[in-house]
Amino acid sequence: MLWYKEHIIGNIKETMMKTEQSSSPQISETKNSTQEESVAPTQKSAPVYGMGDATLLAAGGEVGVKKLVDAFYDYMDTLPEAEVVRAMHKPDLTDSREKLTTFLTGWMGGPSRYAEKYGSMNIPGAHRHLSIGIAEKEAWLLCMQKALDDQGYDDVFKRYVMVQLSFPAEMCRNRS
Repeated sequence: MLWYKEHIIGNIKETMMKTEQSSSPQISETKNSTQEESVAPTQKSAPVYGMGDATLLAAGGEVGVKKLVDAFYDYMDTLPEAEVVRAMHKPDLTDSREKLTTFLTGWMGGPSRYAEKYGSMNIPGAHRHLSIGIAEKEAWLLCMQKALDDQGYDDVFKRYVMVQLSFPAEMCRNRS
């Protein structure tokens, strides 16, 4: 099984249990000198990622997305597993950082500036010229997972982002 699937599946049960515990009705009682009142149960609601700008807000806005992308490319520069993927990029990552930040900001529900700056995005088409196999896909996802982990995001949010990004990562794969 692939490392990111193990990571997601391994923690999903734990997160669901935590979510159920934190969102289960909490009944509190307050007492005054003449009567005892019960407060109606309240439920804590989780953000619905992928709706509106909830994903962008969870990422810390555009500044948070930039920090995420910077960490992502820092890992790409340093992780031995990502050496082949790093070699697919220009030595200067300034343009890559800008493009990914702009793309992710729009993808997360923020302003859609990518098309304004670079034209429409066809993720598999944009990567077709690269030789991307399972190892390269997993290296890219590893860099993103580590970058997400560095940001102090909620575990459910990190899993959401990884699951959503695993689909286009797979679509970019053009060899075994």
